[in-house]
Amino acid sequence: MDEARTGSADTLFDALYGGTEDTVLALLRAGAPAEATDEDGQTPLYLAAVAGEPGIVRLLLVAGADPDRPSGPDRDDLPLCGAAVGGHTEVVRALLAAGASPDRREALGFTALAWAVGQGHTATVEALLEHGADPDLPCPGGEAPLVVAARRGSPSTVRALLRHGAGARAEALDEARAWLERDVETSLRQALLTAYGPDAGTVSRRIPEDGGVTVVVEVLRDGRPAAGNEQQTGHGAIATLLETALGVRTPYATLAGRALREGDPERDDWTEPVAALRRRGDEETFQAAAAWCASDDPLHRAFAADVLAGLGFDGARQDPAAGRAPGARGEAERRADGVDRPFAARALPLLRELSRGARHPEPVRAAVHALGRYADPSAVADIARHAAHPDAPVRRQVAAALCGLVPADGAEGLAALIALAGDPDPEVGERATASLAGADADTPEIREALAARLDDRDPGTAAEAARGLAIRQDPRAGAALSRLLTEQPPSTRAHRTAAEAVRHLADPRLRTLLESITPRRP
Repeated sequence: MDEARTGSADTLFDALYGGTEDTVLALLRAGAPAEATDEDGQTPLYLAAVAGEPGIVRLLLVAGADPDRPSGPDRDDLPLCGAAVGGHTEVVRALLAAGASPDRREALGFTALAWAVGQGHTATVEALLEHGADPDLPCPGGEAPLVVAARRGSPSTVRALLRHGAGARAEALDEARAWLERDVETSLRQALLTAYGPDAGTVSRRIPEDGGVTVVVEVLRDGRPAAGNEQQTGHGAIATLLETALGVRTPYATLAGRALREGDPERDDWTEPVAALRRRGDEETFQAAAAWCASDDPLHRAFAADVLAGLGFDGARQDPAAGRAPGARGEAERRADGVDRPFAARALPLLRELSRGARHPEPVRAAVHALGRYADPSAVADIARHAAHPDAPVRRQVAAALCGLVPADGAEGLAALIALAGDPDPEVGERATASLAGADADTPEIREALAARLDDRDPGTAAEAARGLAIRQDPRAGAALSRLLTEQPPSTRAHRTAAEAVRHLADPRLRTLLESITPRRP
């Protein structure tokens, strides 16, 4: 390499550590070699991939960088693997689009999929599988990716692998069940103390993510983290997913026990057992849930109500690998699923009684959710009575449950929604305003309630109010939509809601004007 090109290569590497895309582009145009190597044998593409710089990666690929070229002192580090281990999904997609081989192994036997599965990077796993990565290609040590994902404790990664036909399901189930008998934090700490000595100091963190919790344990040296390990805690959800995939019928009490280990209805360890029991839709499951509705334990009652909320509904019978349990979608959509509801006549009285008698927030939330799914107008009073509940998640559920049930039921449900639209909790206000916006009727009370929220401090609530008025061709919608489309970034839900609302306007001139608005730069 001549002196000029050597200098430009050095400058390119400097730019990779602290420059911008514009700097890299200028250097490439000036002749910096995209396939250069530094003193450690690393290529610009590998460094950009590891750093998670998709724009720079694309520039290097366009300039001729080989997406499969090994890097490093021993020429055994692949750009795709470097991106996958960090969960840099956009970089992974760019490399795959440029022709990177999804199943190519590094020297230690790792593929990009093995790295991503082991780290619980589900989006990266999905990208690799979509581009043809083999879901059964063994990881280092000979284990199937599904087994590694089960050990990691990432339900979303397991779902992705199942969607793409991964095998070794029985072995993965054994792994998940084994981890159900262990405490993740204790196991991670013991492994680190074995490696670094029994007197090593450790600290731990619990990070809510991916439908559960990631536990991080680190060894301290001089008061600072020097080494560590992490693992997720979704083994109960994973065991349930795999049992369903294998056709294993797990007893109600076992599934409920997995949900109650952490006792959080928002986590996969709760929602997957609920979904599995809902799909059964049989008398045995109904009797078990009915018995739990009378329990003294509030979480037992909450779990039973969540099961009864979809027991036997057609929409609950879905492929367990197809995505999250039915709790992941909008209330109106979930309610529309329930075409066949064989237990409604017996479940509704149980749920209404639970709604009236419960004091703990979780059974109240679950009962309100279930009553909303059954969409029985006779239950409106039992839902609306909790509109002033001190727990915000309960009020959120009330706002969602009343969607589609007012104002046909009369004044009580409508009054509850109007009050909730002005709730100090932004999510409560947005849900209630969305329910008012989507109500079938067009009354002065609904219009004025929506107009009162046009200047709400929460942009999402204001956008829902504007949408409701646009549906009703109320002239007050135009100015509100213009403001939202101008001030809110396109990436926000408020901007998307406002843009969708424009399509409801009957005035073609106003619609064209609003569609032409360019958001103001920050």
